[in-house]
Amino acid sequence: RGRPAAMEAREPLRDVRGALRAVLARLREGEPGEGREPFELPRFWDALGQTFQVTSQEATKLSLAFSRPPLPSAEDCRKLSEDVQNAILAVATVYYWLPKGQGTTLRKMVRDATTEVVEGMIQLTDTILNAPEESLSQEQLISTGGVWEACEQVSNLPRDNQAAVVSALAACLGVVKDAVEEMEHALVEGQDPYGDIMEDEELGFRGNRDTYWSEADRQLLSSCMGLMKASKACLKKVLAAVKAHGKADSPEQIAQLDDLADIANEISPSVDELALSMYPPVNPLAVRLNAAKLASVLKKVLEIAKASHVCPPSEEGWVQFLAGAVDHNMNKVKNFTQGQL
Repeated sequence: RGRPAAMEAREPLRDVRGALRAVLARLREGEPGEGREPFELPRFWDALGQTFQVTSQEATKLSLAFSRPPLPSAEDCRKLSEDVQNAILAVATVYYWLPKGQGTTLRKMVRDATTEVVEGMIQLTDTILNAPEESLSQEQLISTGGVWEACEQVSNLPRDNQAAVVSALAACLGVVKDAVEEMEHALVEGQDPYGDIMEDEELGFRGNRDTYWSEADRQLLSSCMGLMKASKACLKKVLAAVKAHGKADSPEQIAQLDDLADIANEISPSVDELALSMYPPVNPLAVRLNAAKLASVLKKVLEIAKASHVCPPSEEGWVQFLAGAVDHNMNKVKNFTQGQL
């Protein structure tokens, strides 16, 4: 007999879940307007921090209300639901204040953090709506913790576009470092990149051309390694330059940083594509195409960096040097694959 009443009490929570899903859809698809004028970053961060904190508190209240009998009355549930909805609407509203002019890299990071909070709250309402009986489920504990964690993220967000681009470049560098190490490791493993996974018990060796590198392959691959190492060096240098000289004071500086982040984002997928084509059986033409793609991304990174405020004359030496290294390795790749064309 108590069951329908319990369902009844949770009804407002269903409506809230629907409303939150609508907010989430808007956040995911939408580029909102240009924000409120005049915009002040410090005020924005204060407001965002506050809305995240309130949301965290509302999650706690909601979760506690449904953690033990008696379940909240329909009236209490309506009040709780309203508070949750208002908290999430406030989070979204403050995010929408942030104009694109503050930097698309920064904006994306703030949007991701905001989206996570909304997703966390949807997850929590789901858990409560699906909870069978009047007790605190493991899922509900986990979902509540998920909202708390998402809300705490606000304190780790970069505070302006320079910091956002530093963080984006550092992430790219980490991925490229791993890819370079993995490839170096495979090449050093000796004649047989698949040795660890394909031992032929009976023969004790494999004479299959498809699973090892010939001498010619290795020559070609050493130039590819050169390009991969140049990618790592490019990201390292650009990251250092953005840390040292990057500013987010003018629209022009902010836009230059975004351009750098956007092109740097293409390095890691290009490195991965090249690395994949380096495994046997090597198709020299595929290797050449992937090497050319990576080389052109790197040249573009260097060009954009050089033309921007992060490269005063003191930084031009390494730009020149790395552009030379990219050309040198790409020319070697071309020479090794000439006969294949």
